[in-house]
Amino acid sequence: MEDNKKKPQQNQLNIELNEEIAQGVYSNLAIITHSPSEFVIDFVRIMPGVPKAPVKSRVILTPEHAKRLMKALNDNIQRYESIHGPIKNVDDHGGPVMPMNFGTPPAEA
Repeated sequence: MEDNKKKPQQNQLNIELNEEIAQGVYSNLAIITHSPSEFVIDFVRIMPGVPKAPVKSRVILTPEHAKRLMKALNDNIQRYESIHGPIKNVDDHGGPVMPMNFGTPPAEA
């Protein structure tokens, strides 16, 4: 007789999301730098009239994971735009130009 209980897959990953992290962090600027071994993404919150812009979160990725993230973002943006229409590109419409360096090391090519 076959057992009807589902057994968890051996390679299944159980991801936990605690309440504090689930709240998220608002960021309106991402600064990306890299070295031969890692990509560093600093998420910054810029507020009008405030001279300092604090880094709210930093994510460090291997180059392989950075490329996976880029592909996942691209896929999700395409799906979003297929439902909601094109996302406006601020640079194309004369919006504010953000400084490219906030005291972080320059990106290496």
